[in-house]
Amino acid sequence: MHISIDKSESADVHIHPAYSGETFLYPLGEGHKQPGTITWLYGRSEGEPDALSAGMGQRRQLTMERIRRSGGAAARALLLEGRSGGTLARGSAAKAEGNCSGSKEAAAEWLQAWIEGWLLGLYRFDKYRSRTRISGEVGLNLRSEEWAELSLAELEAVIALARHRAEGTNLTRDWVNETPDALNPDTFVQWTIELFKDRPVSIHVYRGQELIDRGMKGLLTVGAGSMYAPALIELRYEGSSEPDAPLLALVGKAITFDMGGMNAKTGRDISDARMDMGGAAAVIGALDIVVRQNAKARITALIAVADNVPDARSTLPSSVITYPNGLTVQVANTDGEGRLVLADALIHAAKLGVAQIIDIATLTGNVGDALGLSIAGIWGDSGMTSSLVEIGERNGERLWPMPLMDEYESELKSHYADLRNVGTSTLAGAIVAALFIRRFVPESAGWVHIDMAGTVQYKQDVGYAEAGATGYGARLLADYAIQYARKA
Repeated sequence: MHISIDKSESADVHIHPAYSGETFLYPLGEGHKQPGTITWLYGRSEGEPDALSAGMGQRRQLTMERIRRSGGAAARALLLEGRSGGTLARGSAAKAEGNCSGSKEAAAEWLQAWIEGWLLGLYRFDKYRSRTRISGEVGLNLRSEEWAELSLAELEAVIALARHRAEGTNLTRDWVNETPDALNPDTFVQWTIELFKDRPVSIHVYRGQELIDRGMKGLLTVGAGSMYAPALIELRYEGSSEPDAPLLALVGKAITFDMGGMNAKTGRDISDARMDMGGAAAVIGALDIVVRQNAKARITALIAVADNVPDARSTLPSSVITYPNGLTVQVANTDGEGRLVLADALIHAAKLGVAQIIDIATLTGNVGDALGLSIAGIWGDSGMTSSLVEIGERNGERLWPMPLMDEYESELKSHYADLRNVGTSTLAGAIVAALFIRRFVPESAGWVHIDMAGTVQYKQDVGYAEAGATGYGARLLADYAIQYARKA
């Protein structure tokens, strides 16, 4: 995934963004200029390089995500053709990117999006492939003369930033794609420690007696049937020189395999149950990006780790558990485990005195029924929601604001406890889950809940993502954390 500047290589493919309604270097129909369209234009002689056009659509409708996807599609096209690299030919017409001719910010933003997409598009989870592995590296070359708005140092800074963001996202993808024989609660803890051990991040892992002493009944209840003990991982990054700067909590659900507990899942293939730690992986990836950028932020990451599998020791449906905040919960369905472990993390966040909390989880299939697989739902504080939605529109990790319907809390009424962990009907499951989680949020903190169950994976290759884990949330959370720190 090497990116170079002004490399002389005649064998490179020349990559040309193609905009609808605009002239192009070669004869090219308008149908080949539509977003996501990749067209090979092979050289007519041995000395003429091959070219690749990347359809961008109409320039006035251009978004950073469209650029990102085009970059990823171009990279994937070269990889599948067995090419070693390509040179991005920006061309004179492209200097009006973002309708800001000569703007340094617009040029940097366009290029960062393209490189991010390029690096994300080359991602492959081929750890377990042998004969079907796609081998080879594809480099990207830039011509500095075509980026006159940016100095060489600025070009290198854009490349570095895009690389940091792609690497954090690909880290998230790796963990979500990993198989359950490799990634379990024990190895999740070990990998986290290993990732941050030589970096400016403090780590404390609550396990065993510490969970009991702190009343973390959600984790103890959910993890009771697993051969691997549950844990709460607390990570702290103090990148701000101001000790009184507000502390942001990123809370992630890490159910490394969600069999449903005693309410066991059934189906021909439940392999996706290994991806129920997508929220926690997003938090890990976000913190990785923030640390790589040396961001001046104060962040605590709280990750609730467990397996949810049936066993003789597993929690039985109708059991009642008591949390340290005094709330009692009837476990009406053991497959509603995510909200139980998030409750532990949220109560712990309150003890740390955080100013804002973002919890993110693959929580309900219901959110996918409502929003599909390309956009996550978000509930909670309107100001935080607005900022996150705006960020998601720019970086491609989109969110849709969802309501906290107070009257739906009747769904959580239990005859045996203060709450039940799932609703009494099959309707509005994602909203009811958010209402449950809200009961454990400290009143002093701003809070949003992100249900990313639909966005955790693609079923087929899309843009810069191959089928499998998307890495959703890593860039979204990192961008918010950095923006929040700057505003604070």
